[in-house]
Amino acid sequence: MADPAAGKLRIDKWLWHARFFRTRSLAGKAVREGLVRLNSERITKPAQQVGEGDVLTFPRGRQVVVVRVVAPGLRRGPAEEARALFELLSPLPVPEPGPAS
Repeated sequence: MADPAAGKLRIDKWLWHARFFRTRSLAGKAVREGLVRLNSERITKPAQQVGEGDVLTFPRGRQVVVVRVVAPGLRRGPAEEARALFELLSPLPVPEPGPAS
């Protein structure tokens, strides 16, 4: 088991702690399917370790999200705590025009 104090954490746990996936199982599935890149390299093992400074790229809906890991995180906390775990590098999504009201 990785020690968060050492600055490393499993990628599936980190994605779940940072609230990019609703469950750790979904995060692990995305990694196993090769949808997640770590420092520009496709990974397929949910146990892959990530730490401060690593760059992750993965799809979220119709957007591609690019984030830099700032902290490993100790738990899946509230959204405010999750936002402190990463720095968003991809541009903010442009809202799609909806039906006129």
